[in-house]
Amino acid sequence: MARKLIIYADGGSRGNPGQAAYGALVCEGDKVLIEIAEKIGIATNNVAEYQGLIAGIRAANKIDAAAQIEARLDSKLVVEQMSGRWKIKNVPLAKLAMEAKKIHPPELITFTWIPRDENYQADRLVNLALDGY
Repeated sequence: MARKLIIYADGGSRGNPGQAAYGALVCEGDKVLIEIAEKIGIATNNVAEYQGLIAGIRAANKIDAAAQIEARLDSKLVVEQMSGRWKIKNVPLAKLAMEAKKIHPPELITFTWIPRDENYQADRLVNLALDGY
């Protein structure tokens, strides 16, 4: 039976574009396996969201390259684009989406939109990175 990992990812910028960062967690059930937070410089909210997803997928893939992954994000845009329901018209976002799809077998990843208040741990990491902690 395949291992099931959950990624919570978020990104944000102070200004749009502005100083940006992402945060991601990889969990197995209720256990947090890894937390990642990084400031990425000047970027849009959407770029930061994608960077958080990419970091989360990379971390999950390192834990188990054959795992079934559920990526939970509060970005409806990223969830719908990565699920293939919305076209990606923005070239930089399309490149980031392609990068995300190359990290882990796409058939092993599902994308779920969650309300912002359910993504508080990833949001906390974004703010820690932006604040320099």
